[in-house]
Amino acid sequence: MVQKKDLDYATIGGGCFWCIEAVFSKLYGIKSAISGFAGGQLKNPTYRDVITGRTGHAEVVQIAFDPFEINFGEILKIFFHVHDPTTPNRQGADVGTQYRSVVFYHNEQQEKIAQEIITEIESSGLWRDPVVTEILPITDFYKAEEYHQNYYMKNPDQTYCTFVIEPKLKKLSEFFHNKY
Repeated sequence: MVQKKDLDYATIGGGCFWCIEAVFSKLYGIKSAISGFAGGQLKNPTYRDVITGRTGHAEVVQIAFDPFEINFGEILKIFFHVHDPTTPNRQGADVGTQYRSVVFYHNEQQEKIAQEIITEIESSGLWRDPVVTEILPITDFYKAEEYHQNYYMKNPDQTYCTFVIEPKLKKLSEFFHNKY
């Protein structure tokens, strides 16, 4: 991970990384959203390695953001609104540990904010079941192969994009309509 001065980073997973990347690529203050893998044992995993569910990695998106335009708490509120954080190792038809809901924190402040946001989300009634999102320290992040980057933008008419990603983008729109 190459970090730029004055940017902050969030690494989150909530099912297929194409979905999370599509959502966060549309937000003001987000400077990049990179699909990749985190949380596993294998060094330099490929997509083929990770989809077996045996590497321990989650599909994640690493987000570079300007904290003066959007903050980590706002990113997490959106994250918890656009995916189901109550289903362990699953998002819709995507099943396996690689699709788990997870926040990989980059510092102690992010860990604290993640715990606070989860408490807030659970008490808000947004989800009927308890949040099962893991909160873990980031160790390594591995960028996914190039064909995974900007997948929705490159393939908007692909069936998965139409039936899985577009509803998440609709939730994003509803989130902002209801909040701002």
